[in-house]
Amino acid sequence: MQLSQIISQSATLAVVGNADVEITQLCLDSRKVQAGSLFFAVKGTSMDGHQFIPKAVEAGASAIVCQDMPADCADGVTYVQVADTEASVGIMASEFYGRPSQQLTLVGVTGTNGKTTIATLLYRTFMALGYRAGLLSTVCNYVCETAHPTDHTTPDPITLNALLAEMVAAGCDYAFMEVSSHSVVQHRIAGLHFAGGIFTNLTRDHLDYHKTFEAYRDAKKGFFDLLPKTAFAVTNADDKNGMFIVQNTAAKVITYSLHSMADHRARILEESFDGMNLQMDGHEVFVQFIGRFNVSNLLAVYSAACALGQLPEEVLLKLSTLHPVNGRFEAIRSKQGVTAIVDYAHTPDALDNVLQTINEILKAPAQCITVCGAGGNRDKGKRPLMAQSAVRASSRVIITSDNPRFEEPQDIINDMLAGLTADDMQHVISIVDRREAIRTACMMARPGDVILIAGKGHEDYQDVQGVKHHFDDHEVVREAFGL
Repeated sequence: MQLSQIISQSATLAVVGNADVEITQLCLDSRKVQAGSLFFAVKGTSMDGHQFIPKAVEAGASAIVCQDMPADCADGVTYVQVADTEASVGIMASEFYGRPSQQLTLVGVTGTNGKTTIATLLYRTFMALGYRAGLLSTVCNYVCETAHPTDHTTPDPITLNALLAEMVAAGCDYAFMEVSSHSVVQHRIAGLHFAGGIFTNLTRDHLDYHKTFEAYRDAKKGFFDLLPKTAFAVTNADDKNGMFIVQNTAAKVITYSLHSMADHRARILEESFDGMNLQMDGHEVFVQFIGRFNVSNLLAVYSAACALGQLPEEVLLKLSTLHPVNGRFEAIRSKQGVTAIVDYAHTPDALDNVLQTINEILKAPAQCITVCGAGGNRDKGKRPLMAQSAVRASSRVIITSDNPRFEEPQDIINDMLAGLTADDMQHVISIVDRREAIRTACMMARPGDVILIAGKGHEDYQDVQGVKHHFDDHEVVREAFGL
């Protein structure tokens, strides 16, 4: 594709060189540049891509998009100056890949908790309804049944548009994607056309990046501010920020709730560790999910599916056949009658929700034992809050490592323990080795007890000093249970 077409929808400040040069590849990383590449010099949070322009030119780049025009422009290379490179990548990537989001019905899901579950269940529901669909999520990306491993909740704009283009080529009708707060602020979703958006909830998270809760909240709101009037905005009326998030959207607002008046409502009729019997918009349905937070997730899926024109009865029928998403309240039972719950809960609110669900189903004298930690190089302020949440709702707590990244595991554990009182500590032990912590919880448990293993969920690795070592909570539990 010619550069002139790629930049046709972008506000350029200057073009030096031939705009009709042929471009065969888009690159954010100068190490991947080859002949025919268009290299984007992005001013990131930790590194400025402008310093890699000479390397990109040396590697054979045909064109450069930048904010600051180099003092010396290389012969035979075209330079495109824009006000903000980061904001331009998505728009140009969309053009390069043939505007794929306009050829699909694309729905974005944002919020602190529930994004992965809702996006994945929408994908599974529409596949079950007979449509071809794609998924972009924290756990894995899918083009119909073909899996593509992922490292980020929302990929970079080039990868994102390439995947959407692959979905178009595969004949997909729908695409469902998680939209992280980072992706909104970093313009990763720029240039995409959304048919709808879903808001789940908002609690403390990612303050290491956003600095304040208000900035984090406004990043989520920014997604809905960008939705066109032809789109829908499904929002959780039970969350105190639910209506604030959609107050400036041009999209049609649709509400869902477990507790108040809304367009779509649901309530629990009966629940156990095998599932729940629900009433949803007057229809009774049994689902293989547990907990109020999952009722809210399912209600969001149902609301969005109805907004996309599906028959309520058909949607509920498909929801009744679905299973929990990998690492989201997954139950593993031992031969001795102990239940381990593996869950991704890594915020205080998520931990509260999961523990509340366990305790509502747990029958005395059975006890709940919680194994949890906190990630390194992330918001330190939530560490003591995580420990407090665990202690409030558990009989015993084992504080351990999560993904320490470039921090010392014991330092993270100490930050968590700092939020506890002397009385709290009588019910708490700390074990740095996560494998040993899980084994210890399994040895402590008695028939009927529940062990919550929180924080990593679907992850099959532990990030230590920049190296990902294989580690899967499911595998460790099954080994400890002798399964």
